[in-house]
Amino acid sequence: MALSDPKLRAVFWDVHSSLPREGPGNRESTERALALAAPVPPFAQVLDLACGPGAQTIDLATLLPQATICAIDAHQPFVEETNRRAAALGVNDRVRALRGDMRSLPFPPSSFDLIWCEGAAYIIGVERALRSWRPLLRPGGRLALTEAIWLRPDAPEDIRRCWSHDYPGMGGAARCRDLVRDCGYRLLGDFVLPDAAWWEYYTPMEARLHLLASKYAGDLAAEPVLRESANEIASYRNNGTYYGYLFMVMVATP
Repeated sequence: MALSDPKLRAVFWDVHSSLPREGPGNRESTERALALAAPVPPFAQVLDLACGPGAQTIDLATLLPQATICAIDAHQPFVEETNRRAAALGVNDRVRALRGDMRSLPFPPSSFDLIWCEGAAYIIGVERALRSWRPLLRPGGRLALTEAIWLRPDAPEDIRRCWSHDYPGMGGAARCRDLVRDCGYRLLGDFVLPDAAWWEYYTPMEARLHLLASKYAGDLAAEPVLRESANEIASYRNNGTYYGYLFMVMVATP
């Protein structure tokens, strides 16, 4: 849905502004991916791209207790929320969120030991992400990201049509693994996000939609935005066996 209209944009952010995270994921999956990335230097420099409100940023901060983490997001309220969470946890001396665009990152080459991106590489395209972020890694540096994939070849046509509208480049796990190799990385491991990771995102969203239903009752302009979010949740509930997120962890090859 195009959000150029200020009213639609305001409703969209009313749905998303109060959520604990901005995409499927959970601490267990972040920890599992981090284990695949081992060894990570104790005092690692970490870049968390499209951090959202900072759920995985804070998980990384606790799982890597000596690391310095720079979190980037284009949405200023998410930047502020991530910094608030870091301050509340007492890790704001080594965790800092900044507003920025992952299409144009202001860092010199070889700045990071670990680059992290959960659920957002598709915004610029995973191939572009892999190629443009690789120079930012130090020798032996790791990159971890999640990418939407088809889990089965027999997805119903309406589900394929929906995803092709939002993400026409979506493929399967084999295509992602080939892309990792072709872009100059060695895959250290991958796994499909579990069902629980999706519901950690969708359960709070569903509760938020129930609250907003009364706020926007009779508001014809708001209704399509609320319906689209509700349909997204229903689609996963009814068809989640056909698609998922692949968490890939890789190392840049010499």
